[in-house]
Amino acid sequence: MCRAEEKDRPGVFSAGLDLMEMCGRSPAHCAEYWKAVQELWLRFYQSSLVVVAAINGACPAGGCLMALTSDHRVLADNPKYSIGLNETLLGIVAPFWFKDTLVNTIGHRAAERALQLGLLFPPAQALQVGIVDQVVPEEQVQSVALSAVAQWMAIPDHARQLTKAMMRKATASRLITHRDEDVQNFVSFVSRDSIQKSLQLYLERLKQKKG
Repeated sequence: MCRAEEKDRPGVFSAGLDLMEMCGRSPAHCAEYWKAVQELWLRFYQSSLVVVAAINGACPAGGCLMALTSDHRVLADNPKYSIGLNETLLGIVAPFWFKDTLVNTIGHRAAERALQLGLLFPPAQALQVGIVDQVVPEEQVQSVALSAVAQWMAIPDHARQLTKAMMRKATASRLITHRDEDVQNFVSFVSRDSIQKSLQLYLERLKQKKG
């Protein structure tokens, strides 16, 4: 899911979707890739396990989406780190299940504004809007995340699992019901010449920054 060149890179929690899998690829390839993204989200979102995100770097787009599937999010207090669904800045529209996940977390109005503007929230703003649950010094992220896991696991597991499933069922079911349609919409959208040009320009800018 993540761009290969960003894996294990210091200062990056997850760079999100692998744009190389969308740029210059066949419709069939894009469809298979999107099915994999759907499956990854469903597995995390529907997991009965306690999932805590220790966010120790930048967390845009698909990275933010995966963090939002967790039960609790801890973000390092570093001004270089930000989190949000910034798809519109790339000329891309966040799918409905991206939107639903964000709305469930920060509310409709805040999500509407964030999605339209492609906002990436720095730590203080991320905490204020509720996209993360804690902001702590960078060296404490792992220990605080582990403490959060212990707090969640102290709850009787059966009751916690049933409650989590109840709260998330409608959102997950919506994607499951419209899964094929979502794939078709994605392929149709990403195959547009204008979108391909936007992706190419963005990838070129990334190469220039690294150069």
